[in-house]
Amino acid sequence: MLKLGFIGAGTVGTALAVRLKEKGYQVTSVSSRSQTAAENLARAISGCRAVGSSQDVADSADLVFITTPDGVIATVASQLKWRAGQSVVHCSGADSTAILQPARKMGANVGAFHPLQTFASPKQAVENIPGSTFAVEAEEPLLKTLKAMAAALDGHFIELKADDRVVYHAAAVIACNYMVTLVKLATDLWQTFSIPPDKATRALLPLLRGTINNIDTIGIPDCLTGPIARGDGGTIKKHLAALKKVAPDLLATYRELGLKTIPVALAKGGIDKRQAQGLKTILTKEESQDAYYCKPDKGNEAKGRENHHAHCL
Repeated sequence: MLKLGFIGAGTVGTALAVRLKEKGYQVTSVSSRSQTAAENLARAISGCRAVGSSQDVADSADLVFITTPDGVIATVASQLKWRAGQSVVHCSGADSTAILQPARKMGANVGAFHPLQTFASPKQAVENIPGSTFAVEAEEPLLKTLKAMAAALDGHFIELKADDRVVYHAAAVIACNYMVTLVKLATDLWQTFSIPPDKATRALLPLLRGTINNIDTIGIPDCLTGPIARGDGGTIKKHLAALKKVAPDLLATYRELGLKTIPVALAKGGIDKRQAQGLKTILTKEESQDAYYCKPDKGNEAKGRENHHAHCL
């Protein structure tokens, strides 16, 4: 049976080691900058030893996961002695297998296995990793092994070329990390009407869950709702005026997000090109002018949509 070793006992290493062991893989060794972390992980996995050095992991495992911080993966790979036929895999999202070139030169098979998931703590990582998508990069026979691991973790896999990984990771940051930032901005706004952050977050969470559910069940662009989706330029103008008073530093962000939302609304069919241009004009002018509403066009009226044309005077 393939013997797995882990260099790094943080969130990703812990989640992969624990879950792969549960699926029948043999995890035999772990090392970490923190010996305590290595020992804690070893205790959670029967048959696993916390060893004293990364070289000990490399010497005892057939497939080694380097689950250290991204910035030290290349250093770890270059400092160890690898053997021909051994497999060395990192879990970075943005880096290709090029950073494992020292191991490749020694005859090892190299790969990347990035779980597209958010890990805030080891415990939460173990809970979240099943069902995730894994971005894999490797050549056969290692590629087949990594695909099988993704399937064993009840997940899916996508194959990435080396040049695609940075854009892939940037997309993940936009969808995950920046969503946190957007929620923070929203809860900050709630404080302007005396609602503290914890209550604001609790109030917004059902909205967020509903949005995610709509993305999942209805899909983009049809899941888009809100003033831009219905061509409501008047409401957008009110938002801009209010933000100018209470949070002027958010105006640029609001405008840019609005502009990026217009093509989604067009694709959904909730607005036409004339309405889209009206919304764009409102969002790009430093000082919004008054808008007036026209009756819905016949096509949209037939569909039961209450769309309006927003025009700047």
